[in-house]
Amino acid sequence: TEFGSFDKYIWQFTAFKTKTNAWNKLSQMPATSPESDAMSKDLKKRGFKFVGSTICYAYMQAAGMVNDHLVSCFRYKELV
Repeated sequence: TEFGSFDKYIWQFTAFKTKTNAWNKLSQMPATSPESDAMSKDLKKRGFKFVGSTICYAYMQAAGMVNDHLVSCFRYKELV
């Protein structure tokens, strides 16, 4: 296979490390990012459907590729 695993493929979009943001309010949190834009574009190029940038960003949050906990959240400090 081209990448060896889906894991290796998907983590390339964050340079194989968790991106940690520092939001103080939920209103600061974006729905997309340059990384999710790139992921969406590449997945679509490979034939995937229903993989817009917002869906990709939500996946990145759920998979731990992005730490979007608010700075005041106890989990933020645990993950940094």
